[in-house]
Amino acid sequence: MPASPLKILFFAEGATLAHVARPYVVAQALDSRAFEVVLARPPAFAWLTADSGFRTVDLPCQESRVFAQRLNRGLPLYDYATLADYVAFDLALIDTEKPDIVIGDFRLSLSVSARLHGVPYATICDAYWSPEYPLRPPLPVLAFTRFTPIPVANFLFRYASPLAMRLHTLPLERLRAHHRLPSLGHDLRRCYTDADLRLFANFPALFTEVRTSAQANFIGPISWSPASPQGLELSTPGKPLVYVTMGSSGDVGVLGSVIDTLEQFDCNIVVSTAGRKLPREIRSASTRVFDYLPGDQVCQQASLVVCNGGSPTTNQALAHGVPVLGIASNMDQFLNMRAIEGFGAGILVRGDRASNDRLRAAAHSLLTDPRPAERARTLAHSAAAGSVLPIAHLMEGLLQRSKSTH
Repeated sequence: MPASPLKILFFAEGATLAHVARPYVVAQALDSRAFEVVLARPPAFAWLTADSGFRTVDLPCQESRVFAQRLNRGLPLYDYATLADYVAFDLALIDTEKPDIVIGDFRLSLSVSARLHGVPYATICDAYWSPEYPLRPPLPVLAFTRFTPIPVANFLFRYASPLAMRLHTLPLERLRAHHRLPSLGHDLRRCYTDADLRLFANFPALFTEVRTSAQANFIGPISWSPASPQGLELSTPGKPLVYVTMGSSGDVGVLGSVIDTLEQFDCNIVVSTAGRKLPREIRSASTRVFDYLPGDQVCQQASLVVCNGGSPTTNQALAHGVPVLGIASNMDQFLNMRAIEGFGAGILVRGDRASNDRLRAAAHSLLTDPRPAERARTLAHSAAAGSVLPIAHLMEGLLQRSKSTH
């Protein structure tokens, strides 16, 4: 333990709940005797960090609504002007706080601002975006894929994706050039994960192609759950419980079809809307709807989790040995679910092809075939076995490497 606490400044980008929740969970895991934590997060997420026990500051961020619109339209997630404003604020906050280490979660501007300040920088990210992982871009749900045969859409995407992904790198590449920093090779993986240390918030067993090193390592699956009284009972003896949530960024429009499909099985259904408005009222004797649920407690009782396929909810489900049905729309969700499906712990359904027949077949397989649950339990056991390095060890190593190079 260092003689005085190391100061860590977290930047929690407000694109989605996950990018705030993951830094919050990591910050909470740090020993306050060894680390002084300051967490910068959007004011809209003050409710999440209210009882953190460490200091928080407001962080200007692009509205999550704008982020979602750009994502759904296949546009670069941030434009140059937004990133330039981010850098100015980052630099001012680093000047004020004078941290020993900066940790970000999808705060792409830190690729510039942390380097300009010479402060060691770690990013919390997903292994499927790391340069160590061979990127085979899946076809996301886009406006034209909803009415185009998938083989045709795949053919078009195969030829258009290299240019599209290069276009997504331009705002950050332009920003780095403006500040006389070297190019990242117009590699979207590098743009999304550039840091002195990449912290993969995933199960190592899902991404065996990723080689760990002093610059890249796994911290294991991270999931956040709202506080709730203990003893929440949602299951009924003799009936499986299915937990349905599309999170803060999934397509709530599919919930009607999902619930209609699940009602054909003799199961109990609980739905978490993440505070979002449902497209229609759900009337079902076997379904209960909540704004928020303590996902950890629900997953302890669930036999199946239906979600958008993103890593936060799938991590939560798999950490409890529960298989997942991922209804994916964006590339993050496809990349994550492709790894889970390949491991045998879940089934991927395209959001633009989520017909009742496809949903029924996937739910039937996951509820009746024991193999997906067995594979999910294998992942749960791997996480419980401590197959990842503690975050404190990684932070101390990052600081030592930084001192040795300056």
